[in-house]
Order: sequence, then structure tokens, then C-alpha cells
Amino acid sequence: MKKGAITIFGKKYDKEGLFTAILFASPLLLGILIFYLIPMVQNAFYSFTQWGQFGGYTFTGLANYQKLLTDPTVLSALKNTITYAVFTVPLGVAISIVIAVLLNNKIKGISFYRVIYFLPAVTMTSAVAMIWKWMFNSEYGIINQLLSMIGIAGPNWLTDSRWAMIALVMVGVWSSLGTSIVLYLAGLQGVSSSFYEAADMDGAGPIRKFFSITLPLLTPTVFFNLITSLISALQVYDLIFLMYSETNPALKSVQSLSYLFYRNAFVYNDKGYAAAISVVLLLITLLITVINFRFQKKWVHY
Repeated sequence: MKKGAITIFGKKYDKEGLFTAILFASPLLLGILIFYLIPMVQNAFYSFTQWGQFGGYTFTGLANYQKLLTDPTVLSALKNTITYAVFTVPLGVAISIVIAVLLNNKIKGISFYRVIYFLPAVTMTSAVAMIWKWMFNSEYGIINQLLSMIGIAGPNWLTDSRWAMIALVMVGVWSSLGTSIVLYLAGLQGVSSSFYEAADMDGAGPIRKFFSITLPLLTPTVFFNLITSLISALQVYDLIFLMYSETNPALKSVQSLSYLFYRNAFVYNDKGYAAAISVVLLLITLLITVINFRFQKKWVHY
């Protein structure tokens, strides 16, 4: 071993270089420890407790998790969460890819269109929810006004349980487009034009070039966006909180696990049960993420 070197997991590192690396990484590592790891451990512990109305807790073991398995509200929220993710993620990925491919072409005013499509990503969620609530209003909303122009009676988008989830999915997809489009545009910049030139020589059309060249070479970006979109969809809370009031009859048809966590923690003051809900949500998110990583080798081309 060289002088001044240290071996970690079978690899040799220079002591001075290792110390410098740890020094520069320490603020980030400390932040992760304080704001992520410690709260996660605390939350996991609290999931085995029951809290009183005036503070303090008692250890109850697996009681909260036993209650979860038979609580119809939790099962309904789980179904709503999965339904929201199943629809918003594929739709968001597909639509954003198509728009990104169109924006990647050399057309007049392309910079303007790129800014327009990125607006959802920089718009505050509260503003997004307010605008869409106005648009979904059954009396003066623009969506029902447009439907009435073609002879269709618009539904009560936000108060009818049959339409509430559809409205939430529409807003979720729209609000996720901006970031996804930027990611795909960045990925498209890395696709060499020589592939398309060779395809032109072989007589390939736009659709064939998209499925044979663009999409396969874009799969690493698609995979990254798929994972982040899934995690975001499974944690949906803000749109539900802002668009559906507690007295809304359709709330039960859209409330997610994250929203149920908020209700139990800050409305019902049942922090132990809320912690158990969040742990279950974390495990579901980890499971889905691991499954995606397990099967990504079959369709992602690096």
C-alpha cells in the first residue's frame, strides 16, 4: 500500500483526497441526515405509537398497521392513488414526448413555443389549482361553455364522483408537461443527426424514424422521467387539497394516501396512524421503483 493511502471496501484512496472529498460533501450529507434520515426514522417509530389530544404518546405495537388493513378509507385512498398514477404517468410521458419531438424541429417561433409549454413547471400549484377550478366550474367554466357550443351538457367536474378523478388527472397531466418536455428536449439534443441521414437514405418515413431511432435513443431519459413522475404521482396531495374542499361530496373519490396522511395528522390529530400511512406509502413507492429498475434493462438502451 502506498504511503498516505487508505483502503475502503477493497479500493485504495489517497487520504488527503478522501478528506477533501468528505469535507466538501459534508454539508450535503449533514442536510440529508438532519432533514431526511432522522425524520424518516422518527416517523417509522411514531407509526408504532398512539398520540393523545394534548401531546404525548404510548407504544401500541402493530395496532396502527392492523387498523390499516381493514380501514375502508385507507383502501379507497390507495385505490385512488394508484388510479391517479396509472393514468397521469403514461399520459404525461406520451404527450410530452410528442410535444418535445415537435418542438425539436426547426420551425418559426420555436423559442416562443418552448417557453409556453414550460409555463406549467414554473407556475405555483395554488395558481394552477385556482385557474383549473374556474375552468371546471359547472356554471361559468370555459370547459362546459365549449361543450355547450357543440350541444354537450357539461358535467359537474369537481363535485360529481364520476368525473372528479378525470378532472384531477387532466390537471395532473397538464402540470407535469413542462419539466418532462425540457428533459426530452435535452435528450433529443444528444441524438446524432447521422442516424436520421442514414434512415433517409434507406427511405424511412417520420413515423419509422421515431420508433426506430428517436424513441430507443430517448429511453434513458424516458426511464428517468418515468421514475420521477411515478414518485410524484404517488405523493399527490396539493392539487387535491386546493381543488376539493372538505365538504365536497366527491372528495372520497379522489383523496390519496398523502391527503389521508394530512387529515389524520393535522385534522384528527392521530399522528401515529398518519405515520403508519406514510410508511405504507413509502414502501409502495420503493417497491414500484425497485420493480422499474429491475425491468429497465429489457427496454432502456444506454
